[in-house]
Amino acid sequence: MKRVSLIALFFLLTVATNAQQKTYCNPINIDYGYTPIPNFSEWGKHRATADPVIVNYKGDYYLFSTNQWGYWWSHDMLNWNFVSKKFLRPWNEGYDELCAPAVGIVGDTMIVFGSTYTSKFTLWMSTNPKANEWKPLVDSFEIGGWDPAFFTDDDGRLYMYNGSSNNFPVYGIELNRTTFKPIGTRKEIYLLQDWRYGWQRFGEHMDNTFLNPFIEGSWMTKHNGKYYFQYGAPGTEMSGYADGVIVMNKPLTDEFKAQSDPLSFKPGGFARGAGHGATFTDNQNNYWHVSTIGICVKNNFERRIGIWPAGFDKDDVMFCNTSFGDYPHYLPSTKQSGEFTGWMLLNYNKPVTVSSTLGNYNANNAVDESIKTYWSAATGDKGEWIQSDLGAVSTVNAIQINYADQDAEFLGKQINTYHQYKLYSSVDGKNWNLLVDKSNNKTDVPHEYIELEKSVPARFIKLENIHMPTGKFAISGLRVFGNGNGSKPNPVKNFMVLRTERDKRSGWIRWAPANDAYAYNIYYGTAPDKLYSCIMVYNANEYWFAGMDKNMPYYFSIEAINENGVSEKTKTIKSE
Repeated sequence: MKRVSLIALFFLLTVATNAQQKTYCNPINIDYGYTPIPNFSEWGKHRATADPVIVNYKGDYYLFSTNQWGYWWSHDMLNWNFVSKKFLRPWNEGYDELCAPAVGIVGDTMIVFGSTYTSKFTLWMSTNPKANEWKPLVDSFEIGGWDPAFFTDDDGRLYMYNGSSNNFPVYGIELNRTTFKPIGTRKEIYLLQDWRYGWQRFGEHMDNTFLNPFIEGSWMTKHNGKYYFQYGAPGTEMSGYADGVIVMNKPLTDEFKAQSDPLSFKPGGFARGAGHGATFTDNQNNYWHVSTIGICVKNNFERRIGIWPAGFDKDDVMFCNTSFGDYPHYLPSTKQSGEFTGWMLLNYNKPVTVSSTLGNYNANNAVDESIKTYWSAATGDKGEWIQSDLGAVSTVNAIQINYADQDAEFLGKQINTYHQYKLYSSVDGKNWNLLVDKSNNKTDVPHEYIELEKSVPARFIKLENIHMPTGKFAISGLRVFGNGNGSKPNPVKNFMVLRTERDKRSGWIRWAPANDAYAYNIYYGTAPDKLYSCIMVYNANEYWFAGMDKNMPYYFSIEAINENGVSEKTKTIKSE
C-alpha cells in the first residue's frame, strides 16, 4: 500500500508532457536551420528562417520557408515533421535554397518554386510530399522573380505574383496551367505609398526619411468574390515589419481599395514583427496567417516564424489578430480555435538566479520580454541552470523555453540534433518537484513550449541543462504562463492620442501609469468597431505611433495587463 501511494504521488508531481496539447505559443517550435554560409560582416553563427508559406494539402499543413533544405508537415499545427529535401538542381548556382519560396496547389498537385532572377531554377511538383516524392514539372521555369507566389482561382486559372524592391512595384501574370508559360505580359499590382500610410515608412520606428521602404512577399486570398492581395513592408529587420492588404475585383488589376491598417502587425512584445507571410485555412475552415518574426541581432536576417488567427468580418474586412500574439493560444482542433487562453506571463522582470554567467549576458535578460537579449551560462555543460522567482505562489499552466545561439558551431540545416533538460517547480525555493523530464529527448526544440497536463502551484521555476545541440546554454526567454491568483489591474486612466498637425501619419499616445500593471495593449483601427491592430507596450505609459493613414480618422482603446489578468478596455476615443 505504501508503494502504491508513492507511485501515485510521483505521478501527481511529474506532469506528463506527451498528452495532446491544446495550445501553442509563438515563435513556433520547429527545428530552424542555421545560416547556410558564414557572414563575416556580422558576429556569430545562428539559426534563421523567414518568408513562410503554409498550405493545407489533403488535410495536412505544409510549411516552407527560406533556406531550410527541406520543409515541414503537420496534422495539428503543433507537431511539425521535417522532410529533408534540397530543391536546387546540379546546374544551379548560389547558396539560396528555396529562398522566399512559392507554394501552390493546382488540382491535386503541389508545386514549389524558389526566388530567382535566372531561368535555371526548377519548378517542382508532388502528389505525395509527406513521403518526399518530387519530380521536375518544368526544368527551367522561365518566369523568374524574387518572392514569388502562386494563386489558383475558382475557375482553375493560375496566376503568379512576385517582387521585392524599394523602387519597383510587385507584379502579377497569368500562367498556362499545362505548360506553365506566361499568358500575356506581367502587370503592375501595387507600389508602396509611404507618403500616405505611415506604417510603410522605413526605419525601426517608421522614422527613416532617407531610405525607400521595401515591398515584397506577395500572397493572394479570395473571399466572397473579392481578391485580397497581401504584401510585406517596410523591411524585414524592423519591429514594424507587417503585411498589408489591398482588395481587388480581379486577380490582375491596378484598380483596388487599400485597407488602411496593416493586416498583420506586431511591433511590441517578446517576439516582434509579422511581415512577409501567407494566409491559409485549417481543417475547420478557420483562417490563419503565418509570417516572419524578427530577431536581427547577429544578422539582419536572423528571424523566426509566427502563426496568428485571421479572418473576415461581416463587412468583408480582412483582419489578423496579433493581440497577446506571443502568449499561449488555442490550436485549430479546439472549440476555442485561435483564441487567447487567458494565461498571463508570471515572471516579467522578476528575480532570476543562475549557475554562471558569460560576460555581460546577464540573468535578467531571460525575463525582460525581448527576444533580442539573452542570458548565457559560461558553458554548455550538463548541470548549468536558471531559476525564475514568480514573486508569489501562482498557478502555472505552461512554460516556454527560448534558447539563444551563443557560440554555435553549425552552418546550414542540421539533422539529429537535440536539446535535453529538466524543469522543476517549488513553492518555497527549497523543496523541488520534477515538473518535466526531457533528459532522454532526441528532438531539436529551440522554442520549446510545454502545456502542463494539469496546472501546478509554484513560486519558483528552475530549468536545468542536460544537453545543448551546440554552444553555450543560453536563454532569451524563460517564460512562465498561468495566473497570479490576485486582482486584475484597474482600467487605464487619462488615455489620450495627440496626432500631429504637420504629419497626420504620426501621433503621441499617452496614459496615466498604473502601479498594478506591467504592460498595456493599445488597440486601434479606422472604424470604432474594427480595432483589429494591437500594440503591446511593456513598462511604459507612452508610445510614439507613426503608422497611421494620413487621410483617415483613427479610433483607439487601451487595456492594462498584469499577472492576474486584463483590465476592462477604455472607452474608444477618436483621433482626426
